Amino acid sequence: MRPTRSTLRRAAAVAFAGTMVAGSLLGAPAQAAPVSPASPDAAASLAERLGDRSAGVYADATGKMVVTVTDAAAARQVTAAGATPKIVKRGAAELARATAELDRSAKIPGTAWWTDPATNQVVISVDSTVTGAKLKKVETVAAKLGGTVRVEQEAGVYSTRISGGQAIYAAGGGRCSLGFNVRSGTTYYFVTAGHCTNIASSWYSNSSQTSLLGTRSGTSFPGNDYGIVRHSNSGNAAGNVYLYNGTYRDITGAGNAFVGQSAQRSGSTTGLRSGSVTALNATVNYAEGSVYGMIRTNICAEPGDSGGSLFSGGTALGLTSGGSGNCSFGGTTFFQPVTEALSVYGVSVF
Repeated sequence: MRPTRSTLRRAAAVAFAGTMVAGSLLGAPAQAAPVSPASPDAAASLAERLGDRSAGVYADATGKMVVTVTDAAAARQVTAAGATPKIVKRGAAELARATAELDRSAKIPGTAWWTDPATNQVVISVDSTVTGAKLKKVETVAAKLGGTVRVEQEAGVYSTRISGGQAIYAAGGGRCSLGFNVRSGTTYYFVTAGHCTNIASSWYSNSSQTSLLGTRSGTSFPGNDYGIVRHSNSGNAAGNVYLYNGTYRDITGAGNAFVGQSAQRSGSTTGLRSGSVTALNATVNYAEGSVYGMIRTNICAEPGDSGGSLFSGGTALGLTSGGSGNCSFGGTTFFQPVTEALSVYGVSVF
């Protein structure tokens, strides 16, 4: 079946550390109130302000926001902001240099890389097609970068042949999944994967292609993986995601994913699947080209799920791009952050 982003930055999270202070006794000096927990966005913003004195943020196993720092002064800032500091060896600039070297020297189909803030490393993943001289090249580049980069093996093959919500059918053949219905004023569209919208202008709601959904208004793949289709009938656009159990989830906003976040994916091949965000700003080198700034998850997907919805609660997060594995033994799936597509096309979820 047919189709069925980039610099080191947010590696986000959800964790906080506030020190409880006992209430003061009469006559004792007043003590400061407990620090409010930092939100994921606040922690990510703090890491950005710290610049090279941080290397990202992530959620620990208890759901607390952890901000990596390279010195004690930065650690104190993190604590004061309501998050948990973690002293690490490498700052953002060193990790960015490693990523740039991978961009120059290891851009081989079947590879992907991202920053792991918890281990303070860049991870390069190789799928089952990266063997022999190609694998040796990857290992040589990683070795040259010392402990900054580690190599991991990925089961299966990285491919865009996976797809979100209900099925959509391309003129001339091919099935993908609708990501999110969106609008600009009173004009309604839907967003899906760019490797889907690349293949056809007209999209239908049925495989016999008798019920036109709409016509492509924009597409971007490779580099990115998003596209937009204008609905031929605004009545077709519903502001929710199908959960494949007879019910729907209202989507009330869009947001940025963070590492450790629980999420779900809806797609027309494998229905509703759950897991968590494992990395941000991943680079994936598909046979069809490279994409950047992707969300990496441990949620499975299969051919036909491409373009479908990644969400957490009522918040839209991403569009299914590609990955490896399947929903029988599990896999890795990458998603185009939906906030970028919304910004580019000037639309919003509803």
